[in-house]
Parts: sequence; C-alpha cells; structure tokens
Amino acid sequence: MIPKELIKKIRQIQIYTARTVDASFAGQYESVFKGRGMQFDEVREYTPGDDVRTIDWNVTARTGRPYIKRYVEEREMTVVFAVDLSASGDFGTVNKMKNELAAEFCAVLAFAAAKNNDKVGLLIFTDQIELYIPPKKGIRHMLRLIRELLYFKMPKRKTNIPGALDYLAKVIRKKATVFLVSDFIETGFKKPLSLLNKRHDVVAVSVRDRAEVALPGAGLIEFADAETGQIILVDTSSKRFRNQYSSRSAQRFDELKNMLRTINVDCISISTDKPYVQDMVRFFHMRRKRY
Repeated sequence: MIPKELIKKIRQIQIYTARTVDASFAGQYESVFKGRGMQFDEVREYTPGDDVRTIDWNVTARTGRPYIKRYVEEREMTVVFAVDLSASGDFGTVNKMKNELAAEFCAVLAFAAAKNNDKVGLLIFTDQIELYIPPKKGIRHMLRLIRELLYFKMPKRKTNIPGALDYLAKVIRKKATVFLVSDFIETGFKKPLSLLNKRHDVVAVSVRDRAEVALPGAGLIEFADAETGQIILVDTSSKRFRNQYSSRSAQRFDELKNMLRTINVDCISISTDKPYVQDMVRFFHMRRKRY
C-alpha cells in the first residue's frame, strides 16, 4: 500500500507539472531535444545541389554513378533519468530536500516528454544500482517513475557514479538523452561519462542546497557526513571559516563545470532555495542557440 502522504505528494507534483509544462515549455523542450537524431532512410541518385558529404561511395563505386545517402529525422526520442539518491541527497535547509528537488525536476521533464510522445526510463542509484525501469511511453508510466523517485527509501549509502554510467552504457541500446542528476560530491567519473556521452546525449544536473554554497553565521554547529557518519563541530560565527567554506564550494563547482566542458557535457544547476523552471528555460535557450 502507498502511504496517503505519498499519494498526496504525487498529486501535488502532477498538478504542478501540468501547470509548468504548458504549450510554451513543451515546445521549447521539443525544439531543443527532438529532431537532433537522424536515421538512415534510403540511397538515391545524386542531383546537382545535393550535399557532396552525403555521397555513398560504396554504392557510387558499384554502379558507376554518384548516389547519396538520405536521412530523416527521428520522430521518437528516448529520455533516461539517472538519479543519484544516495544519503547526501537527504539534506535541505530551505524548501525541500535535494532528493525531493531531483524528483520534481525529473517529473517536469518526464511530463514534457509525455506530451511529445517520447519514451522515458529511470535509473535510481547509490553506491549500487537500486532500480532500473526501461523506457516506455504514457502518463501512467510517468506517474510510476515519479512514485518510485518519491517512495525510494534506503539505508544511508554512498555514491558510485562510474558504476551507474557503466550500467547505462550496457542497458541503453538506442541513442538517448540521459539526464544525470546528482549533487556530484563524488569525483573520478570523467572517463565513463565521456564514453557514455559519445553514444548518447548526456546532460548533467547539479542539485545543491544554499547551505552547501554559503554557511550562515549560526555559532557552533555539529555537521554529520550523511554518507560516512563522521561528525565534526564547526564554529560558523567565524567569518574566516565561512569565507573559506564558500571559496572551497565555489572551487569544487567550477572544477565540475570545467571537467564537463572538456568532454562536451552540458550542465544545469538547480538549488532547493529557488524555482528551477527558470534554470531549465535558460538551458533550453542556450541549447537552441548552439544547434
């Protein structure tokens, strides 16, 4: 049985996403992600004005006349959400936990995909593969994905991003757009991410909380590492410590963005203390300019 609180939360997200994913938003989603994939259709004889780069040299050599390859846009797209729900995501100081924000973000894009008749799949991972739901179409399927994201409860676990990326490389056969949603506290996943991005279109979604960016001056506070259980006592009234903390946080985020840039992986940054739809729209505009 699904708890009543969870049913209420799912309905709230469904109402919110239905309002958010209006015609304008869905159109932006479609213009950015649909039509970028091309599939082979046929070969036909070359006519003046055709792009010479599409010449099929094997057929041309066999027939003695130039032929070109003809491609058509793929009308159906596959979207896969790879969501890190390790213990560090069970943290939030403003409106919601990071894991809740990750679920809502995926819900909005899942409904946009449903409006465009795309297939959507889900991978939930921690330091191991927790759940994989193959891509399918339909609102009922979308609601199941959202339910799994919100209902997921697991003893505190660490993160293994490389393991999740390797798993996706094995199970996703058709070219897909993969949203890798994580707080990216872990490092050392550049190589598997680069390899996956060569076969698919990978977008990194960085989920953060305001307190991870800048600490408030609140005196002595005990901090517990959600993934290791280690506890330290910190004097947040120290301006020097807060500045060092903010500087190190900014440095880690810059290192992440620079790493992603070197392997041509786009990044969306969302935070628990502000609406994420604006961040998504800005991302859509950026992608549209580029392609």
